[in-house]
Amino acid sequence: MNTETFTVTGMTCGHCVASVTEEISELATVESVDVDLATGSVTVTSSQPLDPAAVRAAVEEAGYAVS
Repeated sequence: MNTETFTVTGMTCGHCVASVTEEISELATVESVDVDLATGSVTVTSSQPLDPAAVRAAVEEAGYAVS
């Protein structure tokens, strides 16, 4: 398993968390997504090494930014 943590800006509520979680979860090999709304920390666990650009694109698709 591979785990990486990203900082996502712009999330303000549970709906934001759900949107980010849903978009990242759709990436191939992603096993789990844990979002901490208070800190903006998003921890992604996958079965293969993650492509940071793909995670960034998924977060942007949800309407937020990786800082």
